Amino acid sequence: MSSRTVNTREVIGEVLLTLGVLLLLFAFYEAYWTNLDAGRKQSQAQEQLNDAWTNPRTNHTPSLGDAFAVLRIPAFGADYQYAVVEGTDDAALLTGPGHYSDTQMPGAPGNFALAGHRVGKGAPFNDLGRLKACDEIVVETREATVTYRVLPMEGGAGRRGDMEGCLSGPALDRVAGGDYAGVLGRHITVPSDVSVIAPRPGQQGEKVSPDLLPMLTLTTCHPQFSNAERMIIHAVQTDITPKR
Repeated sequence: MSSRTVNTREVIGEVLLTLGVLLLLFAFYEAYWTNLDAGRKQSQAQEQLNDAWTNPRTNHTPSLGDAFAVLRIPAFGADYQYAVVEGTDDAALLTGPGHYSDTQMPGAPGNFALAGHRVGKGAPFNDLGRLKACDEIVVETREATVTYRVLPMEGGAGRRGDMEGCLSGPALDRVAGGDYAGVLGRHITVPSDVSVIAPRPGQQGEKVSPDLLPMLTLTTCHPQFSNAERMIIHAVQTDITPKR
């Protein structure tokens, strides 16, 4: 065996070892350090939100980066609570779930859509894959508490049975076999599929109108540690309780 062959193998080995160390450092940064930074920013956002809700002079229209709502998902535990901020740029999503600014607000006809990280940076949407049909998602604003329920995971005749325990009346008819029968509670799509945040999910270009159901959409990267696809959760409003 020549010294040239040995040296080449040694160089390749050293390169692979260096790459492995760099990958470990990056994983540590994503999974630990960014979580600490996001935790600090989330705490500050919750403090800002508390101040805003107790100050009657505060502007009700949030600016980019402002916290304006609280997101709770009981299936993830009693301590699952995140301040929601306006916008979906990098700075906003480092703080917590961010509102797609061109979508509707909580409780309004149409689609209130949020984005959130799945790994690192607080990972508020890490467990979205655990949600089931009828699971509760609660959004609290200064004005009201809005309850949404996750839609069925599949289409077909079983949708009515999946939702009868948490939805009734015309809304159930529309979800079971009407104009929302094609909207799934969870599905995977490509990052360019902006139709998922349309006023009626899946109907890109449709305008907001009073006859639309109030919806909630959550979006996050899929699979974990990848930005190749998007996991989408759709839920329908089942209750709204004004605070005043």
